[in-house]
Amino acid sequence: MDRKDRKETRRVCREHVGLQRKVLVDRRAVDYPEREKRFEVIYVRRSVRYSMRRTVKAEVGEREEVETVTDRFHSANWMERERWDRMGVGVKGHLDRRRILTDYGTEGHPLRKDYPLTGYVERQYDEAKKRVVSEERERSQANRKQ
Repeated sequence: MDRKDRKETRRVCREHVGLQRKVLVDRRAVDYPEREKRFEVIYVRRSVRYSMRRTVKAEVGEREEVETVTDRFHSANWMERERWDRMGVGVKGHLDRRRILTDYGTEGHPLRKDYPLTGYVERQYDEAKKRVVSEERERSQANRKQ
C-alpha cells in the first residue's frame, strides 16, 4: 500500500457512515529484517458508535517515513515518538523528534532485531570506590546473525 492509498484508507475509515473509526487506539511497528520493506506499521482504530476495531497494516522500508496523523489524532504524538525512538521508523511531518523512552545518548534503536543484546558498556557498583563505574567491553554476538 503506497502513501496515497494509505491516506485514502484513513479518510474512508474515519468518514464512511458505516465505519466511523474516529479513535486511534494504537500505532506500532514490527521488525522483519529479512524483508525488502523491513517494517510493518500497524494502525488500530476504533469506532465508538459501532464498538468495532479495525487493524490496518502498511509495509515501510528502512529509509522510508510514514506520514504523521497527529493533526487528526492527538494521541498519536507519543505513539509516533515512541515508535521512532524504539524502532527507528521515521515520521514525516512530526514536530517533535526527541527521544521519549531511551537516553538521549543512546545509539541505535533497541527494539530492532539487529540491536546488540548485551551492549558495549558494563555498569556495576564498585564497593571500593563506593560508586557505579562504567567499563567498555567488547562482546561477541555469537548466536546472532550480523
